[in-house]
Amino acid sequence: MLVASFAFATMGVCVKLGSAFFTSGEMVFYRGVIGAICMALWAKIAGVSLKTSVPKMHVLRSGLGVVSLCAWFYAIAHLHVATAITLNYMSSVWLATFLVGGALWRGKNKSNAAQHGLQSALVTTVLIGFAGVVFILRPEFEHGQELAGVVGLLSGIVAAVAYMQVSKLARAGESEIRIVFYFAVGTLLAGLLSMAITGVSAWPAPETHGVLWLVCIGVLASIGQVCMTKAYGSGATLLVANLQYMGIVYAALYGLFIFGDPLPPTAWLGMALIIICGITAAILRSKTIPAHNKSNTPTPAEEF
Repeated sequence: MLVASFAFATMGVCVKLGSAFFTSGEMVFYRGVIGAICMALWAKIAGVSLKTSVPKMHVLRSGLGVVSLCAWFYAIAHLHVATAITLNYMSSVWLATFLVGGALWRGKNKSNAAQHGLQSALVTTVLIGFAGVVFILRPEFEHGQELAGVVGLLSGIVAAVAYMQVSKLARAGESEIRIVFYFAVGTLLAGLLSMAITGVSAWPAPETHGVLWLVCIGVLASIGQVCMTKAYGSGATLLVANLQYMGIVYAALYGLFIFGDPLPPTAWLGMALIIICGITAAILRSKTIPAHNKSNTPTPAEEF
């Protein structure tokens, strides 16, 4: 997860730089093309078959992932890199809300202190997370970036649902290489559709390094996806969920030293609140689904 967080943060920098030459749809397309090629080669080297017995699950995961990815790329192009990445990382809070909320809903007829305590903790976590979002987006809204902020928040919500599908695919026996390959194919098709509708930008001159950003986006995305899928598929969920927040630290440093984007104190406070809420959300998930990594049988909450 540490490698995945670093890869995704670095990819965010490349997306920001590449947005000067390409639209979000074009970057999604080339990310899919390069990602699919990388994963096909990786599968061949590793001797992993790309044939799947659960195509419908891959279609759902790819569809959700594409929506989240397009929203994230748009947010990165219009917001500070650290802001866009932090909004996307709200996915952990949303994931806990879906899973813990589902468990509470199924146990609604069981009135006990533990249920009420878990419910109160979940509501508090979500509210504090929203406070963090407000602190982060306040300076962006002052610069007329309301739409980009909302889109960035949406990317995190959809990503949370996509992560649930990744977990189901891993339990169904799908390898991380196969999962990432079909996601790359999905992004390729979505990007192609976007380009057919909006048109294609003029190809940048070689000295602008525009093409370099596309290659880096595809390679870094593949590395990040494989590492993230491997981490969530076989690692300790609580540890993995907490380590992912290093991505926010990486992004903040990139923004400061590469783009010269010093964040105001309120934005730093918002980032800290979201990290705290994400860690709390992971703890709540571990209390609700204690056997998440010990069984291939989904719990009721995971089926939510």
